[in-house]
Amino acid sequence: MLNWAKAQLANVAGTQEPIYGPDAINSVANQTKDTPYSELQKQDLRWTAMESTCVETQTFYLTADNGHIGMAQVIYSNVAGLRTTCQFNTKIFYPDGKTPNLWSSDPLSNHGFDDDRLSFYADNVAVTLSEDGNEYEIKSATNENSIVNLKVKKLAPAFHAGKDGKTYYGTDPAAPWGAMRHAFWPRNQVEGSIITPAGEIDFKGRGFFVHALQGMKPHHAAAKWNFINFQSPTFSAIMMDYTTPPSYASTVVNVGGIVRDGEIICAGSSNTAAHTEAKTDVENEWPEPTAIKLSWSGKSKDGKEVSASLEGPLSTKLDRVDVMAEVPGFVKSFVGNVAGTVPFIYQYTAKPTLKLKIGDDIVEEQGTLYAEATFIS
Repeated sequence: MLNWAKAQLANVAGTQEPIYGPDAINSVANQTKDTPYSELQKQDLRWTAMESTCVETQTFYLTADNGHIGMAQVIYSNVAGLRTTCQFNTKIFYPDGKTPNLWSSDPLSNHGFDDDRLSFYADNVAVTLSEDGNEYEIKSATNENSIVNLKVKKLAPAFHAGKDGKTYYGTDPAAPWGAMRHAFWPRNQVEGSIITPAGEIDFKGRGFFVHALQGMKPHHAAAKWNFINFQSPTFSAIMMDYTTPPSYASTVVNVGGIVRDGEIICAGSSNTAAHTEAKTDVENEWPEPTAIKLSWSGKSKDGKEVSASLEGPLSTKLDRVDVMAEVPGFVKSFVGNVAGTVPFIYQYTAKPTLKLKIGDDIVEEQGTLYAEATFIS
């Protein structure tokens, strides 16, 4: 009971949590031993919209045929059950390497959901799921610098790791005080555009959709992250890798998978992400990665062993984001009181080759990698 009380105090006051130890985290990897992953149905994409501390997001990552990389995102945030805030973000990276990134972040008014909590609405924003559950339409006129009109259509089955996709936090398994879940549409067809002051950008191409729930303060759930989105003509390889703070024994949780049109090749938690080369960021002393090695492993539906890897230099750094300088005020309130919390996100693209082995068959295919490395505490 005392640990629960300390966790609640940390949630409200923004203080650091005490050291609970490895018994206070129940990783989704424990579920994947019996159930590597579960395919998702329409109802699995409902917004949770918790009335206690949480950050819930729907993020659409865009890999356009013309070389642009983009992102459109809805954030739902609740601070200690006292205040709920929503935000719509867009970001565009330009292929010429010269045009400054376009970043738009706007608070939303009058947010709400449809009766099934499958679609999100606010003034000048709608993120709606189709009746058949296979396509999202994203429309936003919240910012004249980035007017969004996109359709994201599922090409491969959706999944989350394990049975319910969740890693649980808390010393009492029957009554956890926090949870983390990621649900994926790893491979999608994208149509539509984002209108900017310099003109309309066609985002026809591929997309990756993530519905994420952090049912606790983000910096309590994870101290650092690796996010991977690889899209090639035939395959999509995705990964969400995070390490908890010492409060939860610096536990590594990794969920991801490899898919192609109409098929999950393998998915689960038997994946790894490593920074093989790094340099020290002199401003914040974070070890900024310059090369990575990624691996996936599992079994196909017909029982074949599957392994895959991506490795090489992070050849193009797209951005270095000082989170406290750029994020909305309500997010700052989560972490502003915690000493040693200096969140930075490093964003990259590269053109590596996916090496994939399915049973005795080996295939290699080059594609576009979008990667993020985030350091929080």
